This record gives sequence, structure tokens and C-alpha cells, in this order.
Amino acid sequence: MTLFGGVVVFTMAWWVLFFMALPFGAHAPEQPDKGHAAGAPERPRLVLKAVVTTVLAALVTAGFGYALETGLIDLRPQAPLLEAG
Repeated sequence: MTLFGGVVVFTMAWWVLFFMALPFGAHAPEQPDKGHAAGAPERPRLVLKAVVTTVLAALVTAGFGYALETGLIDLRPQAPLLEAG
């Protein structure tokens, strides 16, 4: 995998994992303050979620790179089969 390909895979994995992690531990307050959205979480823990997402995205990227290098997955286009006759 090239450096550009690794950055693309990491970025895509990071955003997908981050959006998957956002709902975990998010609880709306029972009595929201005046002027705040009723569904806004009290403590969203965004920094913790970003750190965990970064570690998981690095693991996903490494796993994808390993699978490409060992031939478990092949993303190169295959030549069409030519019919004889």
C-alpha cells in the first residue's frame, strides 16, 4: 500500500469509527438548562472517543495493509477472459 493509500484508508476508517463511537455513553440531562437542546448529551467525552478512534483506525489500517501485502485481498483489476474461438 502506498503512503497516499494508507492515509486514505486511515482517514475513512477514522471517520466511520468516530461516528460509530459517538452514541456510546451519551446521556441527555433530565433537566436541560434553558437555551440548551433537550437531546444534547451532558458529557459527550469527545477527546476520549477521538483517542480510541485513532488507535482503532490505526489497527484497521495496519490490518488492511497486511491483507494487501500478503495477498489476502487483491484490489488490482483483472484482465477480462478472452473466449477462444
